[in-house]
Amino acid sequence: MYDGDIELGRNDECWCGSGKKYKKCHLGFDERLQKLAEAGEDVPPRALLKTPEDIAGVKKSAKVNVGVLDYVAERIGIGTTTEQINGWVHDYTVQHGAIPAPLDYEGFPKSVCTSVNDVVCHGIPSPQEVLASGDIVNVDCSTILDGYYSDSSRMFCIGDVPEEARRLVEVTKESIQVGLEQVKPWGHLGDVGAAINAFAKEHGYSVVREFGGHGIGLDFHEEPFVSFVSRPGTGWLLVPGLMFTIEPMINMGKHRIDMSDPNGWTVRTKDGLPTAQWEVQLVVTEDGYELISW
Repeated sequence: MYDGDIELGRNDECWCGSGKKYKKCHLGFDERLQKLAEAGEDVPPRALLKTPEDIAGVKKSAKVNVGVLDYVAERIGIGTTTEQINGWVHDYTVQHGAIPAPLDYEGFPKSVCTSVNDVVCHGIPSPQEVLASGDIVNVDCSTILDGYYSDSSRMFCIGDVPEEARRLVEVTKESIQVGLEQVKPWGHLGDVGAAINAFAKEHGYSVVREFGGHGIGLDFHEEPFVSFVSRPGTGWLLVPGLMFTIEPMINMGKHRIDMSDPNGWTVRTKDGLPTAQWEVQLVVTEDGYELISW
């Protein structure tokens, strides 16, 4: 087969775990993938396509992940430290039998990323970082439950936020829906990023190029990389079962970033202007997509 995986016999049990014979389950589906690959399309390997069992497991993880963000939303405000947010996320996650995915991931020291104002991503919570009126902050939460990964983030406006920053937050959230409208089975992943990039530019913003979305489900970061400055008609085919995040980082100013922070993690805008990000997790279905975490 195109992905180098085992080629099953017609009467073998299907690879998807349904218990059905291959000929009555995914044989026709795989034949379609094979033809598309031979035609030059970029087709995801079957190992990355989530089975119904996988999707059910990820949904349980996502229930915790969404619950964490709801919990933060009820408490965050002027005077909150980003270390407090970390404590809320950690305690809620553990109390619900799950694990905060960021903690110790490649050495990351906290259970959540908190990115304030000009921080593009990977902000490290600190007791010295106190949210003030006018701040905008992204809380990026990722959860592991029974080996299944979920991931989503939200922006929070603290107190009296200047109109230009509030508008950035709102347009960035709207861009998620613009991207979701391009998630069509057997379409191209590049259509998602192209639509988001065009939408951001229409509003006078720029999109970060170095970071993007990613496949997820059985691991924290799977293929594919989801660019938000891609070209339409390019990239992986959006095959049913493919699960990934849409999480554009949109800057008020230029797209350039600064990765020189001594902590080795925190990324800022090069020009010091605000940036915003929202993130959702979805799975491609036979007739569109299903949101998993938000």
